[in-house]
Amino acid sequence: MDLPDAPLKRASPLPKPILAASQTDAPDAPKASRIETMCVEQGLKMTGQRRLIARILSEAEDHPDVEELHRRALERDKRVSIATVYRTVRLLEERGILERRDFGGGRARYDLADRGHHHHLIDVETGHVIEFADDVYEALAAAIAKRLGYDLVGHKLQLFGKRHAGADKGPKRPGRKA
Repeated sequence: MDLPDAPLKRASPLPKPILAASQTDAPDAPKASRIETMCVEQGLKMTGQRRLIARILSEAEDHPDVEELHRRALERDKRVSIATVYRTVRLLEERGILERRDFGGGRARYDLADRGHHHHLIDVETGHVIEFADDVYEALAAAIAKRLGYDLVGHKLQLFGKRHAGADKGPKRPGRKA
């Protein structure tokens, strides 16, 4: 089936939240990260290590797994245990702040839950993850659901592929990294 050549839209980053003064520890403290703000809004206790993990997740331009989060946390604070990272990630997932992603390779990776509707293309050779949105796919998914007698209420698409041999890599893709 040939689909029209509609332009793909890259998933765009969300704007940084405007924070109230009460969301920082002191007047000269750095502003709270996006995830820290979401935690505070949900009434979660923000320990120093939990705050650090939230900040690392907010700064991530990729979809890190727990081991990678732990490695990044250790660069800033040698006292952070892997158990603390696992507990924090599980709590953030339970609260709907993070979403677990399975891109293969046997490790769950994480993404902010409120990043907006988007899909993933995973390069199976490099592990690089490209986020995208596509109006043609959205229309097709809705049409399939309708044809089967349903109203589409949600869906997730993960494509796994290999770059064409000799394909020009072209401009740097603005999608998030693996």
